[in-house]
Amino acid sequence: METDNTNDAGFTLIEMMAVLVIIGLLMGAVAVTVIGNTDKAKKSRAQIDINAYETAMERFYMDMGDYPPEEYGLRALKSLPSGMENTGAYSSDGYVKKISNDPWNRPYVYRYPGEHGAFDLLSYGKDGQPGGEGVNADITNWDDSDDN
Repeated sequence: METDNTNDAGFTLIEMMAVLVIIGLLMGAVAVTVIGNTDKAKKSRAQIDINAYETAMERFYMDMGDYPPEEYGLRALKSLPSGMENTGAYSSDGYVKKISNDPWNRPYVYRYPGEHGAFDLLSYGKDGQPGGEGVNADITNWDDSDDN
């Protein structure tokens, strides 16, 4: 008597296609989650940067007796602007190690005198335009609810 010793181990084409569809769906779900969190992370980083620059500006003010002129902007936190009085009080190490752009690679906006306080610091968000909502909203060193 002959026995059939063939081994039909393996996956069928339908099984492999089903696995690929499931993997594709999982990758799509992960991509949507990551993209949404990336925008939130960038917005959070911008707020953290603005808070750090605001603290450095206050230290600059305590040493120098005034905020840096608008034309020097945040660069004044890294190195002493020429033409400022009381230069001996400037911190020998500056007030920040580096000045970076916002998470969308645009410079932070510094206004002195400010419209919302002694000075204004802001990023225009993802769209780079004033105003906006969600990830396009401005990130600022003031509370917008105070403007109403």
